[in-house]
Amino acid sequence: MAFSSYANLQVHGSFQNPFIFHGLNHLKTSLSSSVKPLFKELQQLLPRKVDVSKTMKNTSGKMLDALVDSIFQFVDQPLLPSQKNFAPVEEIGDHVEVTWTEGEIPADFAEGVFIRNGINPLFGGLKSAVSIFRQTQHTWVEGEGMLHALYFKKDHDGSWIISYNNRYVETETFKLEKQKHNKPCFLPALEGDAAAVVAAYILNGLRFGTINKHLSNTNKAPNSGKLVIMGVDAKKPYYVLGVISADGKLLHKVDLEFKRSTLSHDIGVTQKYNVIIDHPLTVDVKRVTMGGPLLKYEKEEYARIGVMPRYGDAESVKWFEVQTNCTFHILNCFEEANEVVVRGCRALTSFLPGPDGVLNKYEWFSKGFNFADDHSAETGYLFSRLYEWRLNMVSGNVEERNLTGTDFSMDFPFINEQVTGLKHKYGYTQVIDSMASSDTGMGKYGSLAKLYLEESNSTSFVEGKCEDLIKVEYHKFEEKNFCSGSVFVARHGGKGMEEDDGWIVTFVHNEETDVTQVHVIDAKKFESEPIAKLTLPQRVPYGFHATFVSMPCQS
Repeated sequence: MAFSSYANLQVHGSFQNPFIFHGLNHLKTSLSSSVKPLFKELQQLLPRKVDVSKTMKNTSGKMLDALVDSIFQFVDQPLLPSQKNFAPVEEIGDHVEVTWTEGEIPADFAEGVFIRNGINPLFGGLKSAVSIFRQTQHTWVEGEGMLHALYFKKDHDGSWIISYNNRYVETETFKLEKQKHNKPCFLPALEGDAAAVVAAYILNGLRFGTINKHLSNTNKAPNSGKLVIMGVDAKKPYYVLGVISADGKLLHKVDLEFKRSTLSHDIGVTQKYNVIIDHPLTVDVKRVTMGGPLLKYEKEEYARIGVMPRYGDAESVKWFEVQTNCTFHILNCFEEANEVVVRGCRALTSFLPGPDGVLNKYEWFSKGFNFADDHSAETGYLFSRLYEWRLNMVSGNVEERNLTGTDFSMDFPFINEQVTGLKHKYGYTQVIDSMASSDTGMGKYGSLAKLYLEESNSTSFVEGKCEDLIKVEYHKFEEKNFCSGSVFVARHGGKGMEEDDGWIVTFVHNEETDVTQVHVIDAKKFESEPIAKLTLPQRVPYGFHATFVSMPCQS
């Protein structure tokens, strides 16, 4: 799941709470006799760190469903007016032709499909689960997912036919909720009171069997068509890496033997290596049993980057200790002389799991996205800047520096995919609207940035240090317009093209009109107006990552 959610994932409370156990005893007397034995086991778990999977493994699905129905009540989470476009939409059904357009799609734009993912909760929106254990809440990174697709196709006369469709991602839990139960079943398990979180975690695992596997990602190795994949888990093995051939065969799979469950969200590739991010954003079920958060950014712990031969194992990874940071998204990696160069969007802390209770999340976001004049540690902690690590494979030394300044926070980086794993000139990011994000408590992106990686633009002084910064151009949307799922689409069929010869394609939602468009922006004239705006037949909620899949030419 693409992680751009700006939600408060604070987990608080303690199992040593008399209210919880008074409620447990009261609840026991009201449950049916068929559920009482199971609930007794759950009660015994809460004050102790015990693996109950053995004692409950043979419990029937109907019994577990009855337990959840007896204990938990799902309640709608209200949305602020500023959060309206985070609400879900229905499936539109068949393809709907897009007829309302401004401008023109170029003749040498590639035929293909532009696809973006995002969450789209069933049954009306995000839910809270209220129970005797108190409460858990869905966050913007949980729940059912939906794909939104825009199809670009030419007819026999060469005229463009553009259509839109959307579909839920039909996971096993989606099928259970939609087809079998027709009601919410999957308990929120990230945010809430500690007892409620651990109860949800256990019951989701017993009922669906998939709760622990929470994240995976891929990247395409240069010049081969092979996919390098990674997945992280809340239990061992914490981090597994694999390589898949161009025709879909698993060629390699290895446990990298992490000592902790790191919420790592991206993986880099070069011509020879895989690049692994290990930052101190950790998932720890045992921590919850002690009344702490399931997800925590441990700012005093280590951060490191690993460089691994494509088909290596845990022993082959060369680890580089780096300054503590949180980097969800990598722009690109490449080899240069004895160095592996890694560039990504780096912040001083993680927007997950949110504030620790001293500030409400709106104040927390406001301070986190804005730097004070003195660059105090009390501000700017969420501010994400393009950053570079140079990892010397011979000496083991690391050189690291900021490439962009503190004018704008940026994330969701992307490039021309033809230069993945290779040295390149340009990159692109979405740019955070700090004010809108602070008011909403979720990320909103009011512009795009083009990064000139080989051109110096300015020098800044931060904490007494001189920083040479790269040139950046900005494409700004109109007020109250925000984008998601931006990609670069290379010009089709050209020879000897430059790296930035193509277009940026992105979903843009107008919050005043409640209309979603897809904008097509000339990457060479980045600050100019879009060359085309395509109005979609229905609103598209804000989401995460996108891709453009070119279709083979039809003869």
